[in-house]
Amino acid sequence: MQGRIHSLESFGTVDGPGVRFVVFVQGCPMRCAYCHNPDTWDMTGGTLMEPAYIIEQYERNIGFYKDGGITVTGGEPLMQVDFLLDLFTLAKQKNIHTCIDSSGIAFNPDNEALMAKLDRLMELTDLVMLDIKHIDPEKHKALTAQPNTNILKFAAYLNEKNVDMWIRHVIVPGITDDDEYLFQLGYFIGQFHNLRALDALPYHTMGESKYEKLGIEYKLKGVPAMDKSILLEKKQKILEGIKKRRSEMT
Repeated sequence: MQGRIHSLESFGTVDGPGVRFVVFVQGCPMRCAYCHNPDTWDMTGGTLMEPAYIIEQYERNIGFYKDGGITVTGGEPLMQVDFLLDLFTLAKQKNIHTCIDSSGIAFNPDNEALMAKLDRLMELTDLVMLDIKHIDPEKHKALTAQPNTNILKFAAYLNEKNVDMWIRHVIVPGITDDDEYLFQLGYFIGQFHNLRALDALPYHTMGESKYEKLGIEYKLKGVPAMDKSILLEKKQKILEGIKKRRSEMT
């Protein structure tokens, strides 16, 4: 099984624990207004690669990945479940830590064939970094052009499967930085026992020039980068929601 791959990165430091070998897959149905990889959207682009080739590339610098492993990001990795199954099967045979960085948009509990494959994939997956774009259904659709119903169900599924989960959330001025909203996000994820980390990421404008080169409208043009000096304050609101939910569960 070959995968459509956008690019490979040898020394990723923000894609899971330790130093990671990062596989950027091609193809994503999301149209996040702040996506900094719009060149990964096309489902038919990229370079076809076999899992064995990727493992070979990983092993070239295996000494650097002692506390890391392989992270598959994108694009949307779960659009290529068969490829992930083959890749992670090889990875676990070599005791490589496996991580998926996903938006969860491909999750569909009504698709029995997909769910059977996901059940097998989760047995091979050590960590899922789940990007929750917005907790409000309508605002999520406005921000990403996709609903969030199955994304939130995916978080519950990971909890059911006891797969470690890191939540990632981009804080955008005027869009995802409202204190009450951030509290509600925390209240939602606070119910999950598999939650291992929370990354509150500051919105930046570095991707704007890429949109111009690709001839794509940048929907957040004029929105300022997130002030990093108040990022911890915003993250604290999410943590307050988590604490509130967990206090109600005890």
